[in-house]
Amino acid sequence: MNPVPLSALYPDMSLTGTPFLCTLAVLAAVALGLPLVLWTRVRGPRPARAAARVTMLLFAQVTAVALVFTLVNNTNQLYDDWSDLLATGDHVEHATDLGADGTGGITVERLPKVRQAFRTAGGPGMRAAGGVRVTELTGRVSGVKAEVYVWLPPQYDDPAWRDHRFPVVELLQGYPGSAKAWFGTLDAHEQLLPPMSDGRITPFVLVAPRTALLPGADTGCANLPGRVNAESWLSIDVPRMVMDNFRVRSAPRGWSVAGYSAGGHCATRLAVAHPDRFRAAVSLSGYNDPAVERTSLTGRDPALRSAGNPLRMLREAAAPPRISLYLSGQEHDGYEDAMTLGRAAKSPTHVQVVKLPKSAGGHTMALWRPQVIPAFRWLTEELGGHRAAGGATPPGPSSGGATPGAPASGSASRGAEGRRP
Repeated sequence: MNPVPLSALYPDMSLTGTPFLCTLAVLAAVALGLPLVLWTRVRGPRPARAAARVTMLLFAQVTAVALVFTLVNNTNQLYDDWSDLLATGDHVEHATDLGADGTGGITVERLPKVRQAFRTAGGPGMRAAGGVRVTELTGRVSGVKAEVYVWLPPQYDDPAWRDHRFPVVELLQGYPGSAKAWFGTLDAHEQLLPPMSDGRITPFVLVAPRTALLPGADTGCANLPGRVNAESWLSIDVPRMVMDNFRVRSAPRGWSVAGYSAGGHCATRLAVAHPDRFRAAVSLSGYNDPAVERTSLTGRDPALRSAGNPLRMLREAAAPPRISLYLSGQEHDGYEDAMTLGRAAKSPTHVQVVKLPKSAGGHTMALWRPQVIPAFRWLTEELGGHRAAGGATPPGPSSGGATPGAPASGSASRGAEGRRP
């Protein structure tokens, strides 16, 4: 029996809701004022007075910490609801062994079309730039039941584009992280609306599925029989649902996947493993070894750790996959792993590596937010069917098997640093 989420019992007190934040702010103010008003007025024996004063101090500290945590959580979209925070949510209905290709022998193309009902998504930033819609999808292959967020470009409802099928970017968050983060924190749809409207960037459909599927653990976006089939959820169920409900291109020609941190690792891994499902991937501060994320289920087992490493997958592939990778990172935070992948790549695999300076910030949303536009410029050239207005973008550092692409926010080194013969 699954526990009832606190947000369902108290809908006005959801973790990311304004009422909860305001309540914490009021409690923090009261907690700060209590010692100022009552400190010298406490009566009774000395132990009782000491206990009362300690209680007031603890109350002030707890409310202050809770308020700061909530502000940080709302800003970075780390935990979506109480079940995520308390590690009580489980979005897996069943996790049968689906085999090497993740289909379990099912001919996916023959499955009846799934029609989903969408509603307007709530939360910070979700109503901007035309609004984000959300649905709860039950994966017919993966056995996962979770939310999927979709944003449609401005041309989608334009009568002049009624016969056009749009390319898709599947957006993956880090861990911990909410599927809303690409919209509520990175402001991807708000950033992309103007350049999509004037033709500088191809209009993409943005799809953000939940990746936090198990309580207190990162799935590594892998299929783990008996635990979770995250890989099939992200590479089969979510794409099929989107293709059944929207005017989008078929896979792999019109499909790409992008992520930051743990989501960047997943994006690279999915593209390398499934070139028949994704044509391109964007990884912002991603990594190769899944053990980098200490809660990763694939990083705890030596065999799974090796199987989930995109570098090993690329080196041991029967044939180089026909994919393009855009990998950005700072020194000791994604850059070295990106260069290693670039050196291992052989045509028709193309790898663009972008080195970010230390001055760009650390492993935070502030580092990744300015990279949205450059990454989508690159995707425009790879999947959009035409180059962005104004011609080709200046090249960034590349490595063996790589092709030049857009440097993130103009900050990539364009010298020979990191190049290999």
